[in-house]
Amino acid sequence: MSVNVVHLVGRVGRDPEVKYLDSAKVVCKLTLAVNRLSRNSDEPDWFNLEMWGKTAEVAANYVRKGKQIAVEGSLKFDSWSDRATGANRSSPVILVERLELLGSKKEDEANSFGGGSGM
Repeated sequence: MSVNVVHLVGRVGRDPEVKYLDSAKVVCKLTLAVNRLSRNSDEPDWFNLEMWGKTAEVAANYVRKGKQIAVEGSLKFDSWSDRATGANRSSPVILVERLELLGSKKEDEANSFGGGSGM
């Protein structure tokens, strides 16, 4: 038996990158910063997320940098050949199947209107 399931809760590292493909499909990519409970460091682990279809549309419309989200999906590896060296490269990506928006409505309003961040 094989299982490939990933559950993460963290904060979005940048606004979503959304692409509408010719085949009427939509894809959304973003990064997620996740703190480890067992680590004594302030540095989070960073994950690349990829979403398709309705999930991608929800992310495009409601997710912004700093937003706390929970995701469920599977781990995959994107592979390519390095243009400069010709070496094979790969990068882990979480293929998101379920997205949950977290945080309060008040927090979202503060982020949308520029309040609460001190910037």
